[in-house]
Amino acid sequence: MPREFPRTRRVGEQIQRELAELIRSELKDPRLGMVSISAVQVSRDLAHARVYVSVLGSEAQSTDSVKVLKHAAGFLRHKLG
Repeated sequence: MPREFPRTRRVGEQIQRELAELIRSELKDPRLGMVSISAVQVSRDLAHARVYVSVLGSEAQSTDSVKVLKHAAGFLRHKLG
């Protein structure tokens, strides 16, 4: 496994905090359940980030929440930028 640089970890933690705030305050879709950003992995060149979420609820609720988040990905990327 490649060595994780402190800067990538700090950037990932900041993205995690910002995304959690954006999801809480900006997304008003009623299908979106209790979503938590569990981790963010950022590439070494800071070009890509992989976001891991956990959803509280049944399988159907988690599927709906993931669909809502995928649909809102462009909006969240724009706001995060």
